[in-house]
Amino acid sequence: MKKLFLLFAAVFTLQGVKADEGMWIPMLIGKNYDEMQRLGLRLTKDDLYNINNSSLKDAILQFGGGCTAEMVSDKGLLLTNHHCGYDAIATLSTVDRNLLDNGFWAKSMDEELPAKGVTALFLQRMEDVTDEVMQAIGGATGDEYNKKFEAIAKKIEEKNTDGGKLVANVKSYFNGNQFFLLIYKRYTDVRLVGTPPKSLGKYGGDTDNWMWPRHTADFSMFRVYADENNQPRAYNAANVPFRPKKYLTVSAKGVNEGDYAMIMGYPGRTNRYEVSYGVDLAVNVTNPSIVDCRDLRLAIMKRHMDKDKKVYLQLTSSYSRIANYWKYFIGQTEQLKRLDVVNQKKAGEEKFMDWQRKNGKDAGLMNEFGKIYADYTPYAKHAVYYSEGFRAPALTRMAASLKPLYDAYERHNGKLEDDTLKKYVNIAKTAYGVLVKEYEAGTDKELFAEMTRLYYLNVPKNQHPAVYSSILGGTDGKSKAPYVTYTSTVYSHTFLTDSNKFNAFCKAPSFAKLKNDAAFKYAYSFISNYSKNYQGKVETFNNKKADLSREYVAQLMQMNKGKKLYPDANSTMRITYGTVKSYEKVDGVQYNYYTTLDGLMAKYKPNDEDFDVPSDLVKLYKDKDYGKYADEDGTLHTCFITNNDITGGNSGSPCMNAKGELIGTAFDGNWEAMSGDIAFDKKYKRTIVCDIRFVLFLIDKLGGAKNVIKEMDIRY
Repeated sequence: MKKLFLLFAAVFTLQGVKADEGMWIPMLIGKNYDEMQRLGLRLTKDDLYNINNSSLKDAILQFGGGCTAEMVSDKGLLLTNHHCGYDAIATLSTVDRNLLDNGFWAKSMDEELPAKGVTALFLQRMEDVTDEVMQAIGGATGDEYNKKFEAIAKKIEEKNTDGGKLVANVKSYFNGNQFFLLIYKRYTDVRLVGTPPKSLGKYGGDTDNWMWPRHTADFSMFRVYADENNQPRAYNAANVPFRPKKYLTVSAKGVNEGDYAMIMGYPGRTNRYEVSYGVDLAVNVTNPSIVDCRDLRLAIMKRHMDKDKKVYLQLTSSYSRIANYWKYFIGQTEQLKRLDVVNQKKAGEEKFMDWQRKNGKDAGLMNEFGKIYADYTPYAKHAVYYSEGFRAPALTRMAASLKPLYDAYERHNGKLEDDTLKKYVNIAKTAYGVLVKEYEAGTDKELFAEMTRLYYLNVPKNQHPAVYSSILGGTDGKSKAPYVTYTSTVYSHTFLTDSNKFNAFCKAPSFAKLKNDAAFKYAYSFISNYSKNYQGKVETFNNKKADLSREYVAQLMQMNKGKKLYPDANSTMRITYGTVKSYEKVDGVQYNYYTTLDGLMAKYKPNDEDFDVPSDLVKLYKDKDYGKYADEDGTLHTCFITNNDITGGNSGSPCMNAKGELIGTAFDGNWEAMSGDIAFDKKYKRTIVCDIRFVLFLIDKLGGAKNVIKEMDIRY
């Protein structure tokens, strides 16, 4: 999901923000209010954000730590994306009761299923703490800056948790030029209410992902539960539905071209102040390296998932996450090249340096950027292959989780006091408990062999860990055979692939057994090579880049004093506003602003992985049984597009009309604008929204969950 056509993003962003560009801080949205009204907004400023009374912010929550959801009833019912609930749905599924493939709708609250590990985070308030943070940090740079920021952030947060009842976060905005304290209330009893079958929730699969036209029913529904006082409490049979301060009414009246559209949510990360050197590195080194690793990972996983439904259910959530950003990085690279963003950034940086000279500033800032990127580039590929290649198999991550225990043994000559030993064993046990769920022997072995080979072939030879001499035994490293042989040896000489053996080790750990474990020896060779020779270079680069970026954005703000500015996304609540809007594709094809069930059925291919649909939907379509969810033209609209500015993390965000009514749930961006996290492309940027009428139709007609329909406040 992503964003200025043939203009460098950072300086343009500061020089003249358009209505459809910008992820705005809710507390400061009053600065944009006149423009929002001009586009059609019919709410007051206090309707949008108010800390003393209920406002739209109270209906929006961060779901599961990385998505957005919205309250749609006074009984804790929430709507989010199918792909946001995917992991929870897959976890609740079994081969015999496959909720993921078959769909699920609770016909009463008693039938709702606890979604273990899913959280609902509600923003209570936010306040500017810039002065306090800046005073504590002073003129610190690099690692000293990080330590001082962490210390003052912790101090501020600890004062604002109300004895642990609240979650407090101090977040950096404008690359460290402004700081806000955000106070949340976290609920952990979240239960699955319903989901369409995967064939609809993921309709189009990887083929249609990041594409328009789109027909995906990307939604799922959960309910938040609380104690009798409406306060957070872990899952308990006595818990009752949460009573939100605000929930969204639903408009089933449909949308038209030019209608006001507003989205609130938790966009994850953008980097629109990135300099030309960073874009060049992404286009030519890091993005292609990520894609190469994920190409292979996905091919291996899919082979094994296709053979065994149990393996499919075990790995499908991980597969979907990897595939989503595999295609994202392909698209981002393509669009950054198409828009010539590197050269557009350079042109903007020349103007910036000219402003510096005219205003008595040191114009060497951009040269400093050039130096740190030149120093880092030789190691950039290594950093990618370390995280995307070496850490791809579950076994290597299990082994890596034992390094703190190994280091403790090393520091104490192989002997540890009981308390110290227990501490590090518990760290390993916690990690193992999470990672073992991703371990599937056949898949993992193939990943281990193939990723070890890919690392060898693509990372510069002088950066390889020493273990390759044992793996290759004098061969040239191109043949697969030595990697397969070595893999077999490792997996048959480790206690990590057997939970009983792992638990036995934890009960009676020994330094000798750890040192001699084949999987740990392999992992330690990679980890020690990286930590001794390259981790410091990466950290130095990141620290210097942060220092330079902080000064760069500070000067850009001076250069554009008096103009409305917005910071990069940082997983905090934002508002974006625009209109429902069609567009013309790059090759001249005109795209309408909506899709229909007719278009979905035109793609329908029985038994196809991406384009099959349930037989019940086929019948509903043939009978044109759309009920009151049909558009005035008689068709059933499935999705529509707006020019709102969103990114990853906005998945599940409500798309609202001028009255603040829910008209759909945002779930994706379009291929032509996938440069958006770095460069906003005004001409092509669109947000893809699942039309709320399609959602209601599937709940009612396909799912038969009239109880859910009745619970919502729907305006027809």
